[in-house]
Amino acid sequence: MLDDRKPHLPIRQILSMNLGFLGLQFSFGLQQGNMAPIYSFLGAQESELPMLQLAGPITGLVIQPIVGALSDRTLSRFGRRTPYFLIGAIMCAVGLFFMPLSASIMSAMIWLWILDAGNNTTMEPYRAYVADRLNPEQRQTGFLTQSAFTGLAQMLAFLTPSFLVLLGMDRDWVDEHNIPYTVRSVFWFGAALSLITIAWSVWRVPELPLTTKEREWIKEQPKGFGATFKEIGSAIREMPSPMRKLGVMMLFQWFAMSGYWGYVIYSISRSVYDTSDPTSDGFRQAVLTNGEMAAFYNGIAFLGAFAMVPIAKRIGAGPLHALALVAGGVSMLLLPEVSDKAILFAVILGVGLAWGSIMGNPYVILSNSIPDERVGVYMGIFNMMIVLPMLLFAFIMSSLNLGIINIGLGVYENVLGNDPRNVLRVSGVCMFVAAFAVLWVREGWRKVADDQTSEAAA
Repeated sequence: MLDDRKPHLPIRQILSMNLGFLGLQFSFGLQQGNMAPIYSFLGAQESELPMLQLAGPITGLVIQPIVGALSDRTLSRFGRRTPYFLIGAIMCAVGLFFMPLSASIMSAMIWLWILDAGNNTTMEPYRAYVADRLNPEQRQTGFLTQSAFTGLAQMLAFLTPSFLVLLGMDRDWVDEHNIPYTVRSVFWFGAALSLITIAWSVWRVPELPLTTKEREWIKEQPKGFGATFKEIGSAIREMPSPMRKLGVMMLFQWFAMSGYWGYVIYSISRSVYDTSDPTSDGFRQAVLTNGEMAAFYNGIAFLGAFAMVPIAKRIGAGPLHALALVAGGVSMLLLPEVSDKAILFAVILGVGLAWGSIMGNPYVILSNSIPDERVGVYMGIFNMMIVLPMLLFAFIMSSLNLGIINIGLGVYENVLGNDPRNVLRVSGVCMFVAAFAVLWVREGWRKVADDQTSEAAA
């Protein structure tokens, strides 16, 4: 039977509760579009980039399951999830403010770790908050709304530097460390946006008060980090079958996205602007072009996420996600062959459809397959399935010399010929494999989902 404490929310409240995702994903968009160039401006080599960007995967791997488990068992005057939203938002704002002031690769790494720690402190409690607040029949709308805000936020994050140039800011105006002032401006805007939007969400749509039964359950749970790690281990052992199956899809899907985000700028700088020099005007043009492309495909993701709601109800989240991943794979295979800027925007459509689906449909399948009292920990563990492929990508592709030891297999340099276009081709193939893998998750098909909903309502 459906929980009477979770009334059917109007769409305006679902939009308000997910507005914090706008600020959160604006931050992620800034990272995707600017961290590799920032490292390059400061002197990093292309083969080192995946290793230098390990802050996101590692903090996600460590922080999200821990915070997810802690938030399931938190009793505070502000609620279970809200304290983590606010702490994470403050850390995120600090990292965004200081990142464009970096004077060295090491300082950029430090601020990136702080930024990603903040993002990951907020992320999984936020997803659990949606599952907490909405009844099962509205969760599809809730998570696809998050996906839509992801597309909108990242569209704005990628497009804002080009917009500043259009308003008259010189794209070649750089500080003494070669970091453009357009980057500084957009990072500072992102710092304010992350704080304001998350505060708005928790103010306008606060968490539901815990029931007496929920409070008693939380009080009965063992406390401390030892108990938290024990709960994570227990949850992994007892992981529902649909979640285990989703892990195969997540491996290839996120390996592909890591490759795309890490090397698309370097690919178009060669294929469209005929340069590999990060200090050249052509490279700065490639950074702006990638921002415009990413804004376009995130706009497609924003619109596509809303369009996917009725389609997912008709055919199921699984088959729809498979189709979207195929579209993304086709785009990634075609991009290295494009030498004209205008054609890039036609080719990138598939990535937009895939991205709109990635941020919503897997969570639809997941949220209806896990127990309500462990939503936080399972959302955190699900994020491990995102970050582990990213770590694997960094180890396989990259090579980082630490003096006495060399970390990574160096496939980018030794097998792919230091050519970022080959990374995009590998990513395209991985998207096809992910599409086949998600079809294996029968719980994502409409008939199975309908049966599960009927059982839940009985």
